[in-house]
Order: sequence, then structure tokens, then C-alpha cells
Amino acid sequence: MTTYIIRRVLIMIPTLFLISVISFTIIQLPPGDYLTTYIANLAQTGETVDEARIESLRARYGLDKPLYRQYVLWIWKILRHGDFGQSFSLNKPVKELIWERLALTIVISLLAICVTWILAIPIGIYSATHQYKISDYIFTFLAFIGMATPGFLLALVVMNIAYTQFGISVGGLFSNEFIDAPWSWGKVVDLLQHVWIPVAVLAVAGTGGMVRTMRANLLDQLEMPYVITARAKGLSEWRLLLKYPVRIAINPIVSTIGWMLPMLVSGSTIVAMVLSLPTTGPLMLNALMEQDMYLAGSFILMLSTLTVIGTLISDLLLAWVDPRIRFGGQEA
Repeated sequence: MTTYIIRRVLIMIPTLFLISVISFTIIQLPPGDYLTTYIANLAQTGETVDEARIESLRARYGLDKPLYRQYVLWIWKILRHGDFGQSFSLNKPVKELIWERLALTIVISLLAICVTWILAIPIGIYSATHQYKISDYIFTFLAFIGMATPGFLLALVVMNIAYTQFGISVGGLFSNEFIDAPWSWGKVVDLLQHVWIPVAVLAVAGTGGMVRTMRANLLDQLEMPYVITARAKGLSEWRLLLKYPVRIAINPIVSTIGWMLPMLVSGSTIVAMVLSLPTTGPLMLNALMEQDMYLAGSFILMLSTLTVIGTLISDLLLAWVDPRIRFGGQEA
């Protein structure tokens, strides 16, 4: 197992390097750059920009250098100083911009993931063990509704009902008096009063999909000969379920952890924009639209790193949950 982990970590290094090169290059593919967009916006307001100022801005932002030099300088500063560069549009360090929104993003996404797992796994097990019963049909119907409802649409419906029926606004994570206030116990309580709405919206679709996955996989396992043999030997139903079929049926769910780590950072961008959440998703989208290459590139590099790390964690958890994978790796 130790050799396997070391080998995977060594493979991660060139993988992340290639991802960073490709990401930085793709950001530059659209015609023009941030300065082009900036000048076009000034022109729309009627302001003219002389050539000297354009060249000064180009040198200030490092846009006068070839693409490969821009990349080398950026990645070198990250590795040596932890400096992700300067955001063009917001004129602030990229690291500062990301960190000031990262904590709230992780709180919302982690709560949504926990709610999804806590609801979906027991419901999937119950639905599979009560196949074709009324409760199974009800849970299946609700799961399909959850999967079919886009998160941003559900967010709009919740906001409309809250405002028209109760006269309250559910956008944002804080009340007006706490938005710019320093952290205190009152601000934490205010956050908890607001955070359940985006968590519920984000958890709906994930719960529906995971219920269907868990139910289908467990139904396959319940028909296996080893389950019939275990029942014949008198093993109790719940002990049988938790010891064998559930551990195998949960494999696809465990394997999705590789996607969950980057989701902790990116969150659901469209839902965050609809609910006016101060998370990293809208910030990343604006950076991509404005070709703010250091901010956008840093986000993509972070998400790629978390995806690779999450995939490694998923593989290790799969080997722990399913003995077949562990023994198969030892034979290989």
C-alpha cells in the first residue's frame, strides 16, 4: 500500500504541471486580453486612452511578455513564495481574494455534502430493501423530481415564495448589519440562520441522484448468491446488509469523493449567483469572463490539484471499503 501511494504521488507531479500549462494557455485563447477589455469599457464611457498609457498598463500587468514567460514567472512565484499574482480587475492579490471567500464556500459545500450523504444512503438502503412497496415508489418519485430540478431554478422558487408569502429576503448569507461586521458570536448565529437555504438547494439534486445510485447497486448485490447463503445460515438482516452488500454498493459513492474536493472550493456557481452568496464560484466566473488570467489560472490550478488529491483519496477509501480491490492490488 505504501508503494502504491508513493507511485501515485509521483504521477501527480507531472500531471499537475501539464494541467497548469494547459489551463494557463486556454485562458489566453480568446482574442485580446484583460487590457483589451479594459480599454473597450473605457471607450464605451467616452474616455480615450493614449498609446503611452496603454503601453504603461501593458508593462504593469506583464502583458508585454511572451506567453511562456508569463507562465514561468507565475508558476515560479507560486512555488517559491506562494504568490499567485495580482488580480487585474480587482487590483488585489489573488491569494487574498481567494482566501476571503474560501471559508464560507467550504462551509456551505461541506454542509451540503454531509446532508446529501446523511439522507441519501439510508433512503437508498430502505428503498432497495422495500422494493415495489409504496414507500419505494414515493422515494423514487421524489428522487426523480430532485434530479430533474435545476439548482438555480429551485433557488429562484424558494426566493419567490419567501418574499411573496412571508415578506423576507433569503438572498446572501448575512443580514445587512452583519455583512461588513467583524466575526462575533452574533454573526455566526446570523450565518446559521441563513446558510440552511443554500445548503438545502444544493443538496436536493445530489440527494436524488445518490438515492438512485445506492438503490440500484444494492438491488444488484441483494441478488448475489453470497447474500442468499448468509440468510440461510441465519445471519440477521441488518448485520448482513451492513457487513456485505452495503459495503460493495457504496463503492460508486465513495469514488465520487474525487469530485467533491474541488466542489468545496468552486461551489455551485449559478446557485451562488442567484442567491447572492459571497463564495468563490461567482468570483471565478467573473475572472474567466474578464480574462483575469492570474485569478482564473489560480482557481483552475487549485481545482485541478484538489481533483487529483481527491481521486487518490477515493482510491484509498475504495481499497479500504472493498476487500476485493485491496487483495487485487496485492496480487498485481
